[in-house]
Amino acid sequence: MSTTTATTRIRTGLALRDVTLTYPDGESRLTALDGVSLEVAPGEFAAVAGPSGSGKSSLLAVAATLLRPDRGQIVIDGQDAGALDDRARTALRRERLGIVFQQSNLLASLTALEQLLVLEDIRGGRPRAAQERARELLASVGLDAAKQQRRPHQLSGGERQRVNIARALFGSPSVLLVDEPTSALDHERGAQIVDLLAAVTRTHRTATVMVTHDRDLLGRVDRVLTMQDGRLG
Repeated sequence: MSTTTATTRIRTGLALRDVTLTYPDGESRLTALDGVSLEVAPGEFAAVAGPSGSGKSSLLAVAATLLRPDRGQIVIDGQDAGALDDRARTALRRERLGIVFQQSNLLASLTALEQLLVLEDIRGGRPRAAQERARELLASVGLDAAKQQRRPHQLSGGERQRVNIARALFGSPSVLLVDEPTSALDHERGAQIVDLLAAVTRTHRTATVMVTHDRDLLGRVDRVLTMQDGRLG
C-alpha cells in the first residue's frame, strides 16, 4: 500500500482514452461520446466549446466518474476509475476531483465560510485547520473577511461563483472540472471568473477542464478543443 498523501503525491492530471458513451433512444442508442480522447496536464487550463447537444455535458459527467462509459478509460491522477468499485470511485471523486457547477448550488442558510466548512464536517476533519484553510481559499478568490460572513442572497452572482470555486478547491483536488461558469454572468464578470480559474489552475497545479459556450473568453485558456456530434477535435 502506498503511503503517498494527497499533499505529497505527484499529480498526473486527467486522461480520457477512446471513450464512448451511448444512451437508450427508443429501439436504438444515441451516441453522446464517440471515441473521445483527452489529456490535460497539471497546471493546464483547457476549454471545451461546442453547440448545445454536442456532448460537452456528457464529457464532464464521464470525467467526473458520474457516468460509466460503454468503453474507454478514465484516468484521474494516475488512478484508472474504471478499475474501481463504486465505493472507491466515490472516494476518488471526493479526494481528487473538484467540480464547479453551472449554478453555484450554495446552501441558503450558510455563510460563504460555512459553505466550505460543512465539507470538512462531513469528512470528519479538524475544525481549526479547516477554518484556516477555508478563510485562505476564500481570500485567494477575492472574498474578504466581511464577505466570508455573508449568505448567498447577500452576494452578487460573481461572488457566489467565487465561493463555488473555493469550495471545489477545498479538498486539494488534482483535477478541476468546470461547467459553464459564466452562463449567469455579464461579460465583464464572466471574464473575471475565467481569469480567476486560470490563476487557480497555475497556483494549485490542477488539471482544469472548462465547458463553455462563450467563445469570447477562449483567449484566456491554454488550449481550446471543439466538441461536435460527440467527437472532440
